[in-house]
Amino acid sequence: MKYRIEHVTRYEYGQEVLASHHVARLTPLANREQTPLHFDVRIDPRPVEIVSGRDYFGNEVLRFALQEPHEILEVTSDSTVLVNGDGNGESIVSPEWEKVRAEVKAATTPEALAAYEFAFASPAIPVASEFAAYAERFFPEKRPFLEAVRELTRQIHEDFAFDSTATTVSTPVGTVLRQKKGVCQDFAHFQIACLRSLGLPARYVSGYIRTEPPPGQPRLQGADATHAWVSVFCPGLGWTEFDPTNDVMPSDSHVRVAHGRDYGDISPLRGTVVGGGGQKLTIGVTMTPLDEKGIGVGTTH
Repeated sequence: MKYRIEHVTRYEYGQEVLASHHVARLTPLANREQTPLHFDVRIDPRPVEIVSGRDYFGNEVLRFALQEPHEILEVTSDSTVLVNGDGNGESIVSPEWEKVRAEVKAATTPEALAAYEFAFASPAIPVASEFAAYAERFFPEKRPFLEAVRELTRQIHEDFAFDSTATTVSTPVGTVLRQKKGVCQDFAHFQIACLRSLGLPARYVSGYIRTEPPPGQPRLQGADATHAWVSVFCPGLGWTEFDPTNDVMPSDSHVRVAHGRDYGDISPLRGTVVGGGGQKLTIGVTMTPLDEKGIGVGTTH
């Protein structure tokens, strides 16, 4: 499936910003699941400097600086991506989960060594007995690893309610577990906490998901979702993805932008400003399937 994605981020400041420096992660990843065909970014006001590169995790990063006074910052990225998802993730055969944990911990290959750092706590995702207790019922002795993760994904989807008013970007994972409400970021953080608390490597993935309008309704511009889900590492198979918000294994409806330990590693846009006072943030995403007629849509998580 081929998509065109327009992602608009707009900051309206309560007072004039005199200067600012920003880091953006908006460029879709190139990997086995997808192939970026085009990427462009427009920034208003125009930066005095913009530098591209990669971060520690291999994500594409844009760094830019503004040195003219402004009350509004608008960043618009325009991407075209070919997604290669085949939808066959449910049938993958994997080794027993204990073997996965032991092989990653032994780190006998470069891939396992790189994955092992995702088995530990990170700033937004603690390792704790309460998360292990939630997950361990799905990981009985000698159960295939991906089968166990798939059932954990399904249980999180059943137990937790999507509620965009229940949390903020800084809500602790323990709070999410107790109230069983939140958004895709919360569910991804929680599932990763469960897996890491069992000694298993899991990372946070950010990107976009294609959503469907109600039957008979047109696709609307600016409503598709920025989204988050989970990826787990299995020796011999590499990384495999799970989406607890939607109870699916991502295929051709998900577009990957970045991955890291948690949301703090890969937020789409962050920066430091001089001045500004308060700020109002507006995000709009339009995800258009180019294989179909019409204009694409979604919702912002």
